[in-house]
Amino acid sequence: MDAALDRRAAVNALLRDRGELLVVSGLGSSSYDVFAAGDHPANFYLWGAMGGAAMIGLGLALAQPSRPVAVITGDGEQLMGLGSLATIAAKKPKNLAIIVLDNAHFGETGMQPSHSGLGANLELIATGAGFPAVSTIADQAALDAFRPKLHDLAGPHFARVVISTEHVDRALPARDGVYLKTRFRGHLGYPVS
Repeated sequence: MDAALDRRAAVNALLRDRGELLVVSGLGSSSYDVFAAGDHPANFYLWGAMGGAAMIGLGLALAQPSRPVAVITGDGEQLMGLGSLATIAAKKPKNLAIIVLDNAHFGETGMQPSHSGLGANLELIATGAGFPAVSTIADQAALDAFRPKLHDLAGPHFARVVISTEHVDRALPARDGVYLKTRFRGHLGYPVS
């Protein structure tokens, strides 16, 4: 991989002044990154649901069409759910952005090369699935240019963020699924009991 961004700094920049943004984070490091950017009741951290982040984001975007929704996940997690990209493109939720933090490795299982490290091109896959807006983010200028798209309700958007393979310490959010679900539902104004 060529130039790469620091993963924590990139996620921090994306979530700065987040406003009404709802965030679904994928399994592992992307959840740590979202949590490190600031815990928020509008964050839904996934635990043990590899490959499901994009579909959960789609369901949320369809249920909350006036709220912007961002899925922040890793390349390994998104590669487990490639079919979700075709479904998202077919449903065309204008309020959804899929952001893949791509270091070309499976970070949670020992840094083995992922398929994106072995030649799979996530941008071409998203384009082929039918995403109308596909971005590659490998520097701060591209990150800054993409950030407003999280709120423009003109999606769906797909962005691959090229990130460094450097080790980043874990920042662990709550792992209690019932607590996370209840907190998130409460933030959305649904009754919780």
